[in-house]
Amino acid sequence: MDANQPATSPPGSTTVERERIAEVARTLEKALIGRTPLVERLMIALLTGGHILVEGAPGLAKTRAVKQLSDRLDASFARIQCTPDLMPADLTGTPVWRPDAGAFEFVAGPLFHNLVLVDEINRAPPKVQSALLEAMAERQVTAGGVTHPLPDPFIVVATQNPIEHEGTFPLPEAQLDRFLFHVTVDMPDAIAEREILDLVERETVTPPAAAGIRLSVDEVRLARTEAMRTHLSPALKDYIVRLVTATRDGSVGDDVKAAIEHAVSPRGTLSLAAAAKARAYLRGRDYATPEDVRALAADTLAHRLVLTWRAAAEGDTSRKVIARLVDRVAPL
Repeated sequence: MDANQPATSPPGSTTVERERIAEVARTLEKALIGRTPLVERLMIALLTGGHILVEGAPGLAKTRAVKQLSDRLDASFARIQCTPDLMPADLTGTPVWRPDAGAFEFVAGPLFHNLVLVDEINRAPPKVQSALLEAMAERQVTAGGVTHPLPDPFIVVATQNPIEHEGTFPLPEAQLDRFLFHVTVDMPDAIAEREILDLVERETVTPPAAAGIRLSVDEVRLARTEAMRTHLSPALKDYIVRLVTATRDGSVGDDVKAAIEHAVSPRGTLSLAAAAKARAYLRGRDYATPEDVRALAADTLAHRLVLTWRAAAEGDTSRKVIARLVDRVAPL
């Protein structure tokens, strides 16, 4: 262990919350065959208060994953199905005239829940995405000129189909930057698909029992506080900063510098540090390691990059660029 890493748990840490968080993760993995990375990122979002964008073709259990998580939280949940005719008020709510009271009363929309699933977010028009941006960035919504705070915790898990599918709108860079993670979900292999078939067949014959564990909002808040006390050594902080600033200064090669139009902002540094802390907490450690950073770098940083048109035309991707950075930037 590094001399800068504490040997004991952070002050005020409670093993019970850590164990309950770990149990939720285990039960989620059983309900989501072959989706361990997605489960991990959902739990990290829970521990950091971050938002997640999950991308993949239809039928890959993106929506199921969020519903399974909601079943294990004693918190409010709402699902928003995005369509091209969706209006911002359909998400935020709207003032409604009450003749009996002679005044307007604000009727809250589905964003006023702890966990919000925004299904097929890239089918929503730009005005709706702008309303979502305020909610995700400021934890508030504005309707009728009045600002209303959102509950705490407030987590958005958005799903989207690949951008080349018909009827989709690309998300603006400012909104992408507000997501802690952009997770891509791939097709399962034959073994995993057979296990999925068996699982669904069992659930069809015998409906699954209710989740055996439900985390309260207070438990989530306490676990979040504990996770953020996880130790980051000065060397690890330097490693995170060097990874992010390498997207700006070309220090790891001219090929990387030439591929990047807009580099990762300091928000990427903060997000990667918080995510690394939460991953360490999930693994029962009170200190983060370079492996935590490397494992999360692509999902945390790739969506914050904008490639040059030439790099994109040549088949390069943001994830490939981040992979090159991780290979070339070594921890101290």
